[in-house]
Amino acid sequence: MQAIKEARKYIEKFSADPSAEVLARFVLALENETSFTITDIYLLDYDRFDLALRILKEWRLDRYYAGKGKLFDLSMQITQLKSEK
Repeated sequence: MQAIKEARKYIEKFSADPSAEVLARFVLALENETSFTITDIYLLDYDRFDLALRILKEWRLDRYYAGKGKLFDLSMQITQLKSEK
């Protein structure tokens, strides 16, 4: 479950970065089982693209992993902050 933890740290550290916002929205879409535009992931740099794919793999393997909750909460905070601006 390294990708989930890595994503949480990345989003915390680089919350103002557009790629962190994409990853946060991606996590929210996975958690809420809603639509997400795949081209947003495709437009990320290679390292973030790879991270998104690893998140998807981990999410599918273990839907109830405890670290997901922390990442979900952080992703929600980031997207709310962006929408308030």
